[in-house]
Amino acid sequence: MLTTIAQVGQHLGEEVTIGCWLYNKRSSGKIQFLQLRDGSGFIQGVVVKAEAGEETWEAASQLTQESSLYIKGIVRADERAPSGYELTVTGIEIIQIAQDYPISLKEHGVDFLMDHRHLWLRTPRQRAIMSIRSEIIRAAHEYFYQHDFYKVDPPILTPTSAEGTTELFHTKYFDEDAYLSQSGQLYLEAAAMALGRVYSFGPTFRAEKSKTRRHLIEFWMIEPEMAFVEHEENLRIQEQFVTHIVQSVLKNRRLELQTLERDTSKLEKVTAPFPRITYDEAIRLLQEQGHEIKWGEDFGAPDETAIAEKFDKPVFITHYPTEIKAFYMKPDPNRPEVVLCADLIAPEGYGEIIGGSQRIDDPVLMEQRFQQHGLSKEAYQWYLDLRKYGTVPHSGFGLGLERTVAWICGLDHVRETIPFPRMLYRLYP
Repeated sequence: MLTTIAQVGQHLGEEVTIGCWLYNKRSSGKIQFLQLRDGSGFIQGVVVKAEAGEETWEAASQLTQESSLYIKGIVRADERAPSGYELTVTGIEIIQIAQDYPISLKEHGVDFLMDHRHLWLRTPRQRAIMSIRSEIIRAAHEYFYQHDFYKVDPPILTPTSAEGTTELFHTKYFDEDAYLSQSGQLYLEAAAMALGRVYSFGPTFRAEKSKTRRHLIEFWMIEPEMAFVEHEENLRIQEQFVTHIVQSVLKNRRLELQTLERDTSKLEKVTAPFPRITYDEAIRLLQEQGHEIKWGEDFGAPDETAIAEKFDKPVFITHYPTEIKAFYMKPDPNRPEVVLCADLIAPEGYGEIIGGSQRIDDPVLMEQRFQQHGLSKEAYQWYLDLRKYGTVPHSGFGLGLERTVAWICGLDHVRETIPFPRMLYRLYP
């Protein structure tokens, strides 16, 4: 029976067999040091010629970078090893000798690495990022199941836009026009009226011709919607949710964070409650710092970074002007020129990771919004029905997975946060 590298600690002093690849190799006289990986982690295998035998020694000598093999060895404790263990090799069965592996153990340019993304994923850094991404997803599901949310899957092909934007990917649905979804929110609102608290996790698409370190064309969103939840409770749920994710990564992916040389002291500060400032306060703060921004304008990346620098944990910016936010956001009853919404800005310059709001529940006001935004009542009749048949206060938010991965991992660019990124000029592989 095979053992994984992640499981070797359960077999201290025992002989195990692992299916793996050779990441790197070095030799010193009659000892060969094999850096091995199997997807679950990395471990060093030590081949001593006098102990392993001629056949095993020769097999180890043949191995090249990314050759595949089954390796037998005795698990030893080693405090110097990142995992705490190493393998004294007793046998090698070669599956394939890899020839001319293109990604050598040296620096390569970004375009070269992106062209070879299918192989770049094998490196320790990329494996660590994908492992942390997986942990974020696991923790997100865990939080929602622990708090009685139902997972709902909205459609990816839609007849309309969720926010009235034109930045959509168009396709044909037989004889009708259709678009790739940019958000499952509207459908989740319908599901919340049936199930109370729901969430979705799936791909979304934005046909924005933007080329920044924060944007992908295809990305994944975690979107909860909650009946009978108003603005204040919505914010509390968001900060508890993000806290749960960050603390889960710190608990379960310490080794991967070390691989990335992430300063975990900054992540350890991420605990609820989070600081809050209003849009008005944010505008004043920026103007005092010399930013040329006026009330009624949205924040750009430099603005968000300047605001985040004032805090050591994520910060909510609340109550944006009604005119610059989506049609479905509920106006503040005491000040209708702003809406009951918030963007959650990550520290360290990573920008907005969550956007959320209380939704309009008044059917008359929603119809007025449709007229103001030029939306088709015919196309959205089902959405108007939600306010017609048993309307209730309800709220929701969306967390962008890739930006969250970039922030927690401390990455410079979102292209490393997803296995195969889709960017403005990148559709291969």
